[in-house]
Amino acid sequence: MVAAGAAWGALACNEQGAASSSPPPDVAAAAPASASALTPAVRKEAEEVFNSRCVVCHGPRGGGDGAASAGLTPPPRNFQDKAWQSAVSDEHIEKIIAYGGGAVGRSPAMPPNPDLADKPVVRGLREHIRGLAAK
Repeated sequence: MVAAGAAWGALACNEQGAASSSPPPDVAAAAPASASALTPAVRKEAEEVFNSRCVVCHGPRGGGDGAASAGLTPPPRNFQDKAWQSAVSDEHIEKIIAYGGGAVGRSPAMPPNPDLADKPVVRGLREHIRGLAAK
C-alpha cells in the first residue's frame, strides 16, 4: 500500500516542473467564479478531495512536503508561497486542477482530474489552495 501511495504521489502532485508542450487546443479554460457562489457542501467536498488526492504530495498545509514529495523532481508546489500565490490567476489554478500540469506548460506529473472538471468542487479547491497562503 505504501508503494501504491508513493506511486500515486509521484503522479498526482507535481506541478512545479519545467515548461512542457503548450496546452491542448481543446482544453477550455476553467471559468473563475466568486467565492460567494460556493456552498458549505462544496467547501466540505473540496477539503475532502484535497485530503484524499493532494495531501500526499502537497502536504496537509500545502507546503509541498507531503509523504510522497521526497525525491520528486521538481518538488510539488508549495501553496504557502505568497509570491507564487500573487503570480497566478484563479483560472490558472482551476485549469491545473481539472486538466493537469501539462495543460498549463508545467510538469505533466501533476495529473488531470477530469472527473472534477466543470464541477463546483474545482472552485472550492482553488479557494482552499488560496487559503493556504494565509497559514
